[in-house]
Amino acid sequence: MDELSKLENEIVACRFCYENPYKTPLPHEPRPVTCLSSKAKLCIAGQAPGTRVHASGKPFTDPSGDRLRQWMGIGKDIFYDADKLAIVPMGFCFPGLDEKGGDLPPRKECKDIWHDRVFKTMPQLELIIAIGNYAHTYHLGKMRYKTLTETVLNWQQIWELEKTPSILPLPHPSWRNTGWLKKNPWFEKDLLPVLKKEVARLVF
Repeated sequence: MDELSKLENEIVACRFCYENPYKTPLPHEPRPVTCLSSKAKLCIAGQAPGTRVHASGKPFTDPSGDRLRQWMGIGKDIFYDADKLAIVPMGFCFPGLDEKGGDLPPRKECKDIWHDRVFKTMPQLELIIAIGNYAHTYHLGKMRYKTLTETVLNWQQIWELEKTPSILPLPHPSWRNTGWLKKNPWFEKDLLPVLKKEVARLVF
């Protein structure tokens, strides 16, 4: 078994935030969801699984996934082909719901324990699609702007940085962000054509 397969097995078996949490334990049995790859040149770095993904055990099996695939210009056949696409959320398990019924933030344990190891083991990546503030913070560091809107608005400067892999910052494809998309028409007009072109270059 190669190093990446061993790492993925370790992640699938992880119970750290359930048995040895930083603070409050994960409120349910862990079910890590990810897709590592030794061949894919493209990686989606999302937030954390929601309730539907927690139930299915497969990333982006929800309306957010449908919208994301639409943004990328690909179908499920390519999206779930591990030779073409890696998927590494900031939190591997569904973090639970807050008092208002929204998803809690990704668990910090995931980032601290796994992410540096994961990306060190996938040096072949050429592009990371960083979705949402948590992914922006990890993958961009000081290159991240103060707000999500500012970060995504400056996508071209970020994408053109001499950094390997390159990074394209996106908002979360949740349908809750439909209002944001209407207020920021430049996203679909300017960023999405570049995203689709880069995805096609890397997966076809």
